[in-house]
Amino acid sequence: MAQFDTVRSVGVGARAQIDEGLRAHMNKVYGLMSVAMLVTFGVAWAVGTSDALLSIFRTPEGGMTILGWVAMFAPLAMVFAFGAMINRLSAAGAQLFFYVFAAAMGLSIAWIFKAFTGISVAQTFLVTSIAFAGLSLYGYVTKRDLSGMGTFLMMGLIGLIVAMILNLFSARVPWPSRSR
Repeated sequence: MAQFDTVRSVGVGARAQIDEGLRAHMNKVYGLMSVAMLVTFGVAWAVGTSDALLSIFRTPEGGMTILGWVAMFAPLAMVFAFGAMINRLSAAGAQLFFYVFAAAMGLSIAWIFKAFTGISVAQTFLVTSIAFAGLSLYGYVTKRDLSGMGTFLMMGLIGLIVAMILNLFSARVPWPSRSR
């Protein structure tokens, strides 16, 4: 809260300088994220649309090989490793690690291209991208302190997780046939 009040209390010239610095920083962040998303998509698409590459990670019956398990848990292990060594990495090293992480994420979700149609994958990506852009824009341009929304959003997250778990175990009842 102190930083929020400090930015509000500076003069017009200093505020413009802060806004310009923030704009440059946000452009860099969104640029890095865009490249990382392209890396994730490229790896996922290349592996997921190639039966030969996908067979390294999946069995013909649909199960996972040892390499499939490694690919699935590699991003999680990388998050823990990054957290442990973040203070020892240079900026270039952290950026390289981020792109390797993006590639590992693509590898871990490559099977999606085999399990779902290209249209459904594209629709999901488009909806997620629009939601992210809209929420980012709202957070960037709003003049309100959004920290008070944290409790409300945490309760929503807990509700979504409970609903997900309940739906995971719910019985799948087929629709009744309309023909007689």
